[in-house]
Amino acid sequence: MNSENFTIEIDGDGLALVTWDMPGRSMNVFTQEVMGEFDAMVDEMVADAAVKGVVITSGKTGSFTGGADLKMLSGMFESFEAKKRENHDEAIRELFDGAGRMSWIWRKLETCGKPFVAAINGTCMGGGFELALACHGRVAATSAKMGLPEVKVGIFPGAGGTQRVPRLTDTQSALQMLLKGSTLTADKAKGMKLIDAVVSQDELVATAKEMLKSGLSAVKPWDQKGFKLPSGPVYSPQGAQVWPAVASLYRKETNDNYPGARAIVKCVYEGLLVPMDTALTIEQRYFTEVLQTTEAAMMIRSLFVSMQELNKGARRPKNVPASDLKTVGIVGAGFMGAGIAYVAAQGGLDVVLIDRDQEAADNGKAHSRKLMEGLVSKGRATKEQAEAVLAKITATPDYDALKNADLVVEAVFEDRDVKAEVTKKVAAVLRKDAIYASNTSTIPITSLAEAFEDQERFIGIHFFSPVDRMMLTEVILGEKTGDKALAVALDFVRAIRKTPIVVNDTRGFFANRCVLRYMSEAYDMLVEGVPPAMIENAAKFAGMPVGPLALNDETAVDLSLKIMKATMRDMGENSVDPRHFKLVEQMNGDGRLGRKAGKGFYDYPAKPAKKSLWPGLKDMFEQQPADQIDFEELKQRFLATMALEAARTMEEGVVVDPREADVGSILGFGYAPYTGGTISYIDGMGTKAFVALCEKLAAKHGERFEPTPLLREMAKTGETFYGRFPPEGSKAEAA
Repeated sequence: MNSENFTIEIDGDGLALVTWDMPGRSMNVFTQEVMGEFDAMVDEMVADAAVKGVVITSGKTGSFTGGADLKMLSGMFESFEAKKRENHDEAIRELFDGAGRMSWIWRKLETCGKPFVAAINGTCMGGGFELALACHGRVAATSAKMGLPEVKVGIFPGAGGTQRVPRLTDTQSALQMLLKGSTLTADKAKGMKLIDAVVSQDELVATAKEMLKSGLSAVKPWDQKGFKLPSGPVYSPQGAQVWPAVASLYRKETNDNYPGARAIVKCVYEGLLVPMDTALTIEQRYFTEVLQTTEAAMMIRSLFVSMQELNKGARRPKNVPASDLKTVGIVGAGFMGAGIAYVAAQGGLDVVLIDRDQEAADNGKAHSRKLMEGLVSKGRATKEQAEAVLAKITATPDYDALKNADLVVEAVFEDRDVKAEVTKKVAAVLRKDAIYASNTSTIPITSLAEAFEDQERFIGIHFFSPVDRMMLTEVILGEKTGDKALAVALDFVRAIRKTPIVVNDTRGFFANRCVLRYMSEAYDMLVEGVPPAMIENAAKFAGMPVGPLALNDETAVDLSLKIMKATMRDMGENSVDPRHFKLVEQMNGDGRLGRKAGKGFYDYPAKPAKKSLWPGLKDMFEQQPADQIDFEELKQRFLATMALEAARTMEEGVVVDPREADVGSILGFGYAPYTGGTISYIDGMGTKAFVALCEKLAAKHGERFEPTPLLREMAKTGETFYGRFPPEGSKAEAA
């Protein structure tokens, strides 16, 4: 067999070792070529009488496979759209066949008559884990991670995952894993009976071969007579206990917003009623349906294609050589600065953490110690690794320690004068070729840069809290920011494994402008007399991870008041709705400052009691009867107001790449992921339909919903944002 991606070694016992090692790639991925070679390899192994069994492993250190290649997925979509214009029925048939190709190759392996064992040496995701599940035995290295994350990008495991998982483990565990797209450790997977053994890396292949030598059956349990499902038949007393709870689990995880998740439930339910071959056909049918949904197209584009392109530096200036970052300075060791120091040290950089005195600087470093101790206690890091990270951080009040820094990030209090004073202190010791960045959430970068002598080297890097968990950073360009500053900032963000979006300077940048619209709409609803619980539920049913009132408590109600006052000071009294100001001012006057104060829009009793909406909130405004309120319209208001603000940022040139608005909205503030993000929400329904929705809302709720001139123009021509603002250098690349 001539193969570019697989090598085959057959030992004296007739056991074949198939090693997957794609040339020129750091990770194996499924392409059409790989699929063809794998198909031929199975045929060859079956035809060779000398081969008694097969072990499949990877030649990539720490990785079995990352899943599907983006070109394969995008090619399938492009081919379908092109064919659909010519012959709709034929396009559906071709899509159905393409969607099932991987599934039926795995099924051929499963029923070929010879035993196969997957030796999982590292990360094994998506179709790769479905391949392992089709094998007759599975052995994983202790460090291996595996899972079926497809639901997170709008689709679902369509190569047998929805059928084999619930035949190996109990139905409830299977559905939880599939609906959440969970990543499993090797031990967790073994506990769920999804793999057979966990061994050290050195023992992996040998253990797999021993499994074959011990007489591993080449017939899977579900292909044998008398097979019993782990949770019993669907129509049985056991099934009657399981399936009524499934609807609750499904609603809790999805609010019925994700066609891929809905299809998972249908596939498992219907598939467990029939033999495996019929079950796989059912799965193939639903997979074909889901691939045609707007949600799948938008989520794959934003959360798979665009996110990867941004992570690889899509917006990085091509004319600037790669940065050789070694030392980063962080000024301000409070919660935000300490978090930045932690992720920088985790990224392998030497960190100088500065604060006003040694005690304050040490407290900032203690934040990293606490986080690393948490990882050690959970088995996700060793004590040696924790000490190595902490050794990277030098805590000091001495600004002279910054003289060798390649990049300094200022993360002090959100006050223009305080930031200016710190900037001047750093500039006095900073190298003339080093870059200076301000971590600010609202203050325009161009004005902050006035305190720095060389504004080409001044840039904004806005982190989100908590820094160790939030994956987004906003990189903000001032009017005079140079290409080198942008390149270094993006190289830094990549080193600390965050996803960057690049925006031009404006008050609130991108994310906060949209978030403030979210909270402001909630204030409007409160003033209208919409019950607070209905406000929070509408937001969550619309797809937001946290209701706007709960989010306001997390960000602090006193911060909302400060932002309002600053906005009125800079833009005039009429820039803030007086009803909103009165509400937030009263909350502050009553000491209801949010979670940090133990009370805000919610009350926060001592644990284990859970937070609950403050009863006094509904007494502040005359309440409308809940049954007279259009719940669907509440959902639309939340999604539309944020999408409209995102459209404004593109029209104003604050955001120039729709990928960044989409990815930034999902990672930055959790904008309903099933939409693909704020701009894809508009493109997905069509600009004409979005403008009509905004006009309907404006007629009822005011001019804040009025479509912008650009939106009206695009609605007339049927343009999309991705068509009007095509992403520079956007192309599908391998995962």
